[in-house]
Amino acid sequence: MQHDLTKGPITRTMLSFAAPMIAGNLLQQFYNIADTLIVGKFLGAQALAAVGSAFSLMTFLTSILLGLCMGSSAVFSIRYGQRNEEKLKSSIFVSFVMIAAVTVVINLLVFVLIEPIIRFMNVPSDVYQMMYDYLWVIFVGISFVFLYNFFAALLRAVGNSLAPLLFLAFSAITNIVLDLVFVLVFKMGVAGAAWATVIAQILSAVGITIYTLVKFPQFFPERKYRKMNLVVLKEIFQYAFLTCIQQSVMNFGILMVQGLVNSFGTAVMAAFAAAVKIDSFAYMPVQDFGNAFSTFAAQNFGAQKEERIRKGIRSAISVTVVFCLVISVLVFGFARQLMLIFVQPQETEILSIGVEYLRVEGTFYCGIGCLFLLYGFYRAVRRPGISVVLTVISLGTRVALAYLLSAIPAIGVVGIWWSIPIGWFLADLAGLLYYRKHKKELLFQDTEKGLQA
Repeated sequence: MQHDLTKGPITRTMLSFAAPMIAGNLLQQFYNIADTLIVGKFLGAQALAAVGSAFSLMTFLTSILLGLCMGSSAVFSIRYGQRNEEKLKSSIFVSFVMIAAVTVVINLLVFVLIEPIIRFMNVPSDVYQMMYDYLWVIFVGISFVFLYNFFAALLRAVGNSLAPLLFLAFSAITNIVLDLVFVLVFKMGVAGAAWATVIAQILSAVGITIYTLVKFPQFFPERKYRKMNLVVLKEIFQYAFLTCIQQSVMNFGILMVQGLVNSFGTAVMAAFAAAVKIDSFAYMPVQDFGNAFSTFAAQNFGAQKEERIRKGIRSAISVTVVFCLVISVLVFGFARQLMLIFVQPQETEILSIGVEYLRVEGTFYCGIGCLFLLYGFYRAVRRPGISVVLTVISLGTRVALAYLLSAIPAIGVVGIWWSIPIGWFLADLAGLLYYRKHKKELLFQDTEKGLQA
């Protein structure tokens, strides 16, 4: 179940490591797909709009925790590549305590600020109460989101991408079953869909925690490593904080776009909610492949195998471009059929808006695919700050253009859709230019000195 990414055929090694990650995150999307599908089909457009808008908010909040876990994972991977067990254990303890503390703060804040947050998002009055009910339940699961993502990040950092998939598979099936029971049988409305998701999150979090502690006791820090070592805290913070900022900026930009979408009314909200689920599902594999590539690069960076990283870059770009081109053709060609999964045929306005969105985004998936590779690469070679810069370029362009173009009557809401791929390609250009200029110094570094810098 574990892969040593510093050895073996490069493309096959990356793909075999990435496959469970891709399958796992596709299953994770079923948490939200199940909510959206059942809510859209059985509770109507207003409920669909509420759940879709809430999803954007939850994505932003959980991205903080996900970013901290991803940043910590980069340090775990480098230490694992160095075969430095002592510093790996110390890093595990310090990062766990740090991220757990952040989780508690976030959980308290969101319960206190739930009403101001919803008002900030320009939610229409006919959707307000449903969104409130959904979020109040969903916020209960934040701590379990942390637990799952922390231990999944640890396992993936040391080459085990299969275990997180297995726990997600079980919880995804549970989520779908409970959605049907709570919404259709018990008539619990959007709160029922939320409870289904939270219970599924609890199962996956508790399961993967127990599994890691039982199956990998060598990663459990002994007493001498259970202290907040300031040197270790600094290196964890360097990676985790910047990756957290990158994830948060990315999702805050999405949240700003969601607020703009909400101002166009319930039909646009509902179309956007359904289309974004399809959009995310379509490019999720390249996002996970980017994370797998990041682990590959980090392990080889720790092992100081520069040439293997270079070959890995070429291989990763080829795989990503081919996949994105295939998915673009499928999404563009079957946009209406994909929207009909979530929306009733008589909802013609919602269908039309959703199809338009998918055909704009779906044409340019190569842009987001390459951007995920750049994020992963710079995280792996201790340049997480560059990932932040690329995110600011991508999201800054998206938000600015979305507000600017949508304000022009002749363009309207379509301007929001076009702003997204433009942001992707500007960030890609910046990332590639930086790599060309600093290629030698990026790959030829003293990893120990770099981690403690």
